[in-house]
Amino acid sequence: MKLRTIIIKIGGKILENKDDLNSTIDQIKLLIKENIIQNIIIIPGGGSRANFVRYLDTEFNLGDDLSHWMAIYAMDLNGILIKEDYPFIKLINDFNILKNEINLPINDPILIFQPYHYLKYKDQLPHSWDVTSDSITLYLAKKLGLNEVYLIKNVDGLMIGKGNSLKFIKKISSIEYEKLSRSQGLKINGEHSFVLKKSKPIDKYSITLMKRYKIPCIILNGTNGKFRIQNYFKEQKEDDKYYSMII
Repeated sequence: MKLRTIIIKIGGKILENKDDLNSTIDQIKLLIKENIIQNIIIIPGGGSRANFVRYLDTEFNLGDDLSHWMAIYAMDLNGILIKEDYPFIKLINDFNILKNEINLPINDPILIFQPYHYLKYKDQLPHSWDVTSDSITLYLAKKLGLNEVYLIKNVDGLMIGKGNSLKFIKKISSIEYEKLSRSQGLKINGEHSFVLKKSKPIDKYSITLMKRYKIPCIILNGTNGKFRIQNYFKEQKEDDKYYSMII
């Protein structure tokens, strides 16, 4: 696979499980070491801190503006915590520096971007709970001129159907995804195939951005022991079902 820059969002469930986060970081280090990928930009999810903001908003009616910025600041805080545990990763909060870093000779191939200041300056996304770190990662990918977004979650991907007729979805259009999501026909494939639940694997506004930008999202499992991330980039087998792409 050609050397390139990719942007990944690490979801809160992965961030807040030490084994899962270690596995995710180890896999992206391997992709760098084996020259499969040149630069990796990490966007930290909001996780339980953003969920706590959501709870405060529900209980005390914080309002859309304050809730929006507090939840994004939670992403910045999670970026600091990742940096503390993995000091070899460079932490950046200036978008212009980020752009320069990925165009320079490789000094810091793994970067964490804290989006709060840039998003506050641009302020081009709706202030709504429909916008989470998924949408933010898509927005940043567009600004950086990247062609896809990788969402690292604790699931293998999407499924459709009921009971024994459940079928894994490897690729789905954003329009079809939107229809299935509205009808609650979409499920996520969890750690065990028999543990399935209704879910919204990506936030609602992500679909709007995917249709606008023509940037697909690939859902990869970062759970410890799965090795879905490295296998996706190293093998790219057509029969490897363990990811879902929304286009």
